[in-house]
Amino acid sequence: MPLLHLGFSSCPNDTFIFAALAAGWIALPNLHRPPLIADVETLNRLVVAESLDISKLSLAAYGQVREKYVLLTCGAALGHGQGPLLVSRVPLAAADLQRVRVAVPGLLTTAALLLRLHGLRAEQLLVMPFDRIPAAVKEGRIEAGVVIHESRFACSRYGLLPQLDLGAWWLERTGLPLPLGGIVARRALGRKTLEAIAAAIRASLDLALAEPERVLPYVREQAREQDAEAIKSHIRLFVNRDTWGLDAMGKAAILTLLEQAGELGELPDCCQPVFLD
Repeated sequence: MPLLHLGFSSCPNDTFIFAALAAGWIALPNLHRPPLIADVETLNRLVVAESLDISKLSLAAYGQVREKYVLLTCGAALGHGQGPLLVSRVPLAAADLQRVRVAVPGLLTTAALLLRLHGLRAEQLLVMPFDRIPAAVKEGRIEAGVVIHESRFACSRYGLLPQLDLGAWWLERTGLPLPLGGIVARRALGRKTLEAIAAAIRASLDLALAEPERVLPYVREQAREQDAEAIKSHIRLFVNRDTWGLDAMGKAAILTLLEQAGELGELPDCCQPVFLD
């Protein structure tokens, strides 16, 4: 079998999950090391280009790659009433959101999809690396921005005002947790390999949960925000019961997100199953 190329983001929940696997403490035959660590929009684009075998992916982007990739039921990031934050330097009325420019961490991200579902137009969205958005808003280079990953917990340091928690908005809209990201793998790898990949990811997560002090140096090394409390808060929020295995509600949330993305008319038709069950 050829080498398996793995990609995940530098955000603390991803590096917490994958630290043991990346270090080789958990075995996965044919895994290429080191893994690719990149921002989530770069990973989205690489998966769309079929350049990775296993990858973290924005769940909003999954509909674009469903024909070739299956969604694992481990490693997902779901927010329960909390999610990406829309922030600004000055207060914004609801009507203001229909005219201001908003920085987003990528057009394929769940954050960008949620803004579209909220009623913003595509031309209002300006793509910017996620870790540069807080400073851009603070300095007035853009009126508002969506902060994700550990930057979500550093807004007060930049003096930014939370205007909308997209996770709370989604919960009010659907009654479901917010599906942010998940782990996909190539369908062509075959059932046996896909199950081995899922088992290795769960084992890596189990080790991190049992021995967090062993993996936290790797998490801090990769994090863009170095505030220790922001890193821990991010892990506490987005490494939860859904991460080890999606339950019926988590799966329903993902299917609802994909359905609503499809209603925007941008997803190709596909009859492949979503989950590796």
